[in-house]
Formats: sequence, structure tokens, C-alpha cells
Amino acid sequence: MRVAIVTDDSYGERAYETIKEEFDSQYVVMDPPASAFMDEIDLPPDIINKLEKADIILSYVLHPDLAFELVETMHDKVEWIIVGAWRGDGFKNQLESYGNVTCPENMCDLTENGNPVFDEFVSVFGKPKVRVNCQGDKVVDVEVLRCAPCGSTQFVAHEMIGESAANLPIKVGLKIQHYPCRAGRMRLFTDDESKREMAANLHKNAFEDALEDDNSRDLKDKQTTDRVD
Repeated sequence: MRVAIVTDDSYGERAYETIKEEFDSQYVVMDPPASAFMDEIDLPPDIINKLEKADIILSYVLHPDLAFELVETMHDKVEWIIVGAWRGDGFKNQLESYGNVTCPENMCDLTENGNPVFDEFVSVFGKPKVRVNCQGDKVVDVEVLRCAPCGSTQFVAHEMIGESAANLPIKVGLKIQHYPCRAGRMRLFTDDESKREMAANLHKNAFEDALEDDNSRDLKDKQTTDRVD
């Protein structure tokens, strides 16, 4: 799996640092156009050569014309494009009309869609999924099964070790906001707080599910022990 993270700003650096731990990745920085609106934009040949080697492109390009040109030029050269920065439902619909392009509301809300390459990526990065191991009321280990691309899931998992399991999902929702979510600042039609709340709730739900699974495992272990005794 080869992943290219593309930006015309500073967004995408954390995603690159996180994703490169699992997949062959490159971080591609493009110069933004001088004007907010351009009649014609052409991707430089060296950029095209870099990107067409990828299976998946993650776009953090903020300039709308450049973002559109990126998708239009590259959609038939790669398996899938994930657009992490977009403005308005009209623009989203336009980009997704290419078929192998998705514009998620939040990068930590990615789930499988049936495409093998996309699903391979999303099996590792996307909607948070964790496994929690508790001893008594204390969290002794958190295994990240699927991490938000920015790395926030790993961050909060580490922070929760040693915490009490009581109200753990609420603690997770609060702590995740200490790992500043940039998503709200990348889309002008939403406010920063709503995107942070979405990220917090996704991680809160992941830990709620994990605690239920941990309790189920404990119950099965107890039942097995009782039968043996």
C-alpha cells in the first residue's frame, strides 16, 4: 500500500507521521496559487509523477481550485482519493461525482466502502477502534485497532492507561480535545467546536464499545472457570 499525503499548507503533517508507521508514505507539498481564484491551474509534472505512484491520495489542499485540479488530474491514476479539506456540500458532491473520491465529514469517521484498496487503508486508519484491558477498576492496557489518521487515538489510548474504568468514555472525550483537532479549521462551513465534538464523540463511543467487550470477555472467562471448577 502506497499513500501520498498532499498539502498546500501545514495540514497533513501529523497524518503523514502516523500513516508512515504502517504504510509506504510520502508527504507532498505544493505551492498554493497566488490568487484565491484562478481560471486555470496545472499540476506540475514532478508532482504528478510522485502522486501517480500512490494507491491512495489524502488531500489536505486548502485552495479550492487547486484541490479540484488535483482530483480531476489524479482520480483516474490512483485507486482512491480521500479529501480531508473541502468547502460546502456543492463542492463535496462535485468531487465525489468522480466515483473514487470521498470527502468525509471528519477524517476519524472513515469506514469501509467495499473497495479493497480503500478498505485496506481504513482497516488501520479511520473511525477509532480500541481494545481495553482492565484489572479490577483500573485500565492496564489499551490496544489501538484502528487509529484516527492524525494519531489522536494513539494519544488518548496512552493517556488512559492507569485511569479508573469508571466514566472512562467521558474522560476520553475530554482528553481527545487536548490533541487539537484541526478539522474545523479546514472547512469554512462548520465551526471548530463542532468538529472537535465529533472527534470526541467518535473516540468516546470507541471506548464504550471496548469496555463492553472487556466486560463480556471477563464474564466468559468467569463462566469457563466455574465450569472447570
